[in-house]
Amino acid sequence: MIVLGIESSCDETGIALYDSEKGLLAHVLHSQVELHAEYGGVVPELASRDHIRYLVPLMEQALQQANLKQSDIDGVAYTAGPGLIGALMSGACVGRSLAWALDLPAVEVHHMEGHLLAPMLEENPPEFPFVALLVSGGHTMLAHVTGVGQYELLGQSLDDAAGEAFDKTAKMLGLGYPGGPVLARLAEKGRAGAFKFPRPMTDRPGLDFSFSGLKTFALNTWHELQADSEGLDDKLEQGQADIARAFEEAVVDTLSIKCKRALKQTHCKRLVIAGGVGANQHLREKLSSMVKKESGELYYPRIEFCTDNGAMIAYVGCLRLMAGEYKGLSIDARARWPMDELSSIQV
Repeated sequence: MIVLGIESSCDETGIALYDSEKGLLAHVLHSQVELHAEYGGVVPELASRDHIRYLVPLMEQALQQANLKQSDIDGVAYTAGPGLIGALMSGACVGRSLAWALDLPAVEVHHMEGHLLAPMLEENPPEFPFVALLVSGGHTMLAHVTGVGQYELLGQSLDDAAGEAFDKTAKMLGLGYPGGPVLARLAEKGRAGAFKFPRPMTDRPGLDFSFSGLKTFALNTWHELQADSEGLDDKLEQGQADIARAFEEAVVDTLSIKCKRALKQTHCKRLVIAGGVGANQHLREKLSSMVKKESGELYYPRIEFCTDNGAMIAYVGCLRLMAGEYKGLSIDARARWPMDELSSIQV
C-alpha cells in the first residue's frame, strides 16, 4: 500500500510517500523559518497561507522523486491535530479533497503519534514496549508506549515546553529566531560552572516538567550580567555564552533525570527520544550516557525526522489505513487532541 502523507500542523509543510512493502519512497519539506523570522515567532495566518501556496507543488515534487503518478497512490493521510487550527485545516482540506477526487481512503493522523513512531522509519527500530520522551517547541511529555495507539502519559510540562523555553530564552538574550539552535551553538562557547541554574521539579517525586521558572532565572541572570558588564563588551559576550551553556545544561539534566525515573517506574530498558529538541547533541549525549549506565538502549529518528515532517505522517497513516481505519468526507481538524482518544491497532 502506497500512502501520501501531509504534515501542516505549524510552520513546516511536509509531504511524503510511504510504501508498506518498500518503506519510505520520498519526502520533501518546506520550512517557513525565514517567513516568520522578522516577527520573532510563528504568525498563524501567514503560516496557513504559506501551506496553501506550497502543498500542491510539494506533492508533485514528491511524486516525481518517487517516480510515481497520482494513480499509484492507495491512500492519503494528513495531520488533523494538535496544532494551529488554520495550518491544520490547510493540509486537511487538501488531503481530504485529493482523496475524494481520486476515490481513495483517507485517514487522520495525530501529530504526536507521528513523532512517537518516527524512529520506526529507521533501519533499527525499537521494539514495544518503550518509554518515549517527546520534546519539541510545543510539547514536552513522557509516555509509556506498549503498541500503536497504546500510550500511557507519564508526565508532561505544566507550562512552557522545553523547545519553547529554549526559543524564549534565546530571544531574551537577543539571539533572534528560531532561537533554540542558535542558543545551543552559543552554549558550546560557554564555560562550565560559570553559572549554576536550578533543575526544576527534580527535587520532588513525579514525572512532570516546568521550565517557566528556569526561563525567568536566565532572564534575571542576564540582567545582572548586563549591569555588571557595562562598557565591557568582551565580558558581556562571554557571559552570554556562559548563560546559554548553563541554561542548556539545566534543561538537559532535568530531562535526563525524569527519563531515568520513567525507565525505572515502567521497568523498561528502551528509551525513544523524538521531537525537534531531540536533535540537540548535548541531550543525545547525556541520554546515551544515562541509558548505558542503566543497561538500556536509546533510539531516535534521524535529524531530519526530529522536526515536523511528512514521513512520520505517511508511516502512521499507512499503519492505520491497513488496519481498516478511514475518515469520511467531514474534516475535523483539532487544535487540541488528547492521545488517549486514539484507537489501538495491531501491526
